[in-house]
Amino acid sequence: METPTPVTISAFRRDGYCVLPDVLSAGLIRRWRSLLSRHIALTPPASDRTGPYFLWPPLAQDTELRDLYEISGITNAVQPFLRVGLGLPAPEVAQLAFTLPPHPHHPGGPHIDGLTPTEDDGRPGTFTLLVGLLLTDQRERDRGNLWVWPGTHLGTAAWLREHGADALRGAAPYPPVDLPAPLQVTGSAGSLVLAHYLLAHNIGGHFGTTRDERRETVYFRLLADGHRQRWREAVIDPLLEFTTVGPEPGTVASGSW
Repeated sequence: METPTPVTISAFRRDGYCVLPDVLSAGLIRRWRSLLSRHIALTPPASDRTGPYFLWPPLAQDTELRDLYEISGITNAVQPFLRVGLGLPAPEVAQLAFTLPPHPHHPGGPHIDGLTPTEDDGRPGTFTLLVGLLLTDQRERDRGNLWVWPGTHLGTAAWLREHGADALRGAAPYPPVDLPAPLQVTGSAGSLVLAHYLLAHNIGGHFGTTRDERRETVYFRLLADGHRQRWREAVIDPLLEFTTVGPEPGTVASGSW
């Protein structure tokens, strides 16, 4: 794939998400989908189930999953969005996300990941950004698309600056901030979706029939080096861990560590 342009990076900083097309080749898409098929065959949903269905395999226990992550170029795709010199270790777990039609549903509101439950030590499960591999075509809306509320990473960070980073622990499903109109994220199979941790988001419905293809996406929650130690700073300064291509309204200046 091509290196993200400053326009793309600026859009991510402003909106809290972006779509990178053509990250995966057709061959890699087939390998990912074959992997998902094997996992869902081992742990199948009920025969009458529709809507979201998730599996959470650890990379350490799945050699093919770990290898596919490494050869899919995810780190190379994400690295230009991060501060120079900030490392990006491989994730510990993948989320295999299916949406089984028909599921005529629009989410009533958003959430933030990792607030219920928290991590074992009580820390909210914050991370740097959510990365999604689109393995089925999602250029049409209402096909299990991710819903996002653009720019809410900035508004939520402002709320946390006022109330303190630890207020995040009790803010599930989402802090009481003003929400813009939501958008459905669209993209072709092989695209990569990047979403800021604080971005308001939710899973959408699949308005197809039982004859339509299920939606398949693989999500990774990526933590930049040192994130757990500076999570409080990261949630009040939402661009702290990201490259600077120009100031954005409503943000504080990125610091150093």
